[in-house]
Amino acid sequence: MQIIDVNCIILNHFSMRTSTKILQWTPRILCILGILFVSLFALDSFSPDRTFFQNIGAFLMHLIPSFVLLTVLLVAWKWGNVGGIILIIVGIVFSIFVFNINYNQRHFTLWQSIINVSILCLPFILSGALFIISYIRKQKEHSLVQ
Repeated sequence: MQIIDVNCIILNHFSMRTSTKILQWTPRILCILGILFVSLFALDSFSPDRTFFQNIGAFLMHLIPSFVLLTVLLVAWKWGNVGGIILIIVGIVFSIFVFNINYNQRHFTLWQSIINVSILCLPFILSGALFIISYIRKQKEHSLVQ
């Protein structure tokens, strides 16, 4: 009877570790993909009217949001709870900024603006929430092991 209990504990522990690993890597990959997507918009900065160094300067200026997001990702990689909160805040602030530009300045429809916000900002809000969930899950798993 006790062997079955030990096997259940071992299987439960193994499945918890596997799901924790998946939960640990999903927000990281999602955030990296989001940063790469945002970085694609920096390619729009190149112009044949400018010199090489002006184009490089404009390109680096357009990559500033990507550098900020990469820094936040590194914080979240090290400290999941703090980085997750920062990612959620950055995602919400970024969504307000993107919505304002699309709806008020470019005069997109409400639905077009919401879709643009969802595509650009939702990955960061979602990965921030997943970082926090992963942190909590790791803390629970760590406390069960000890």
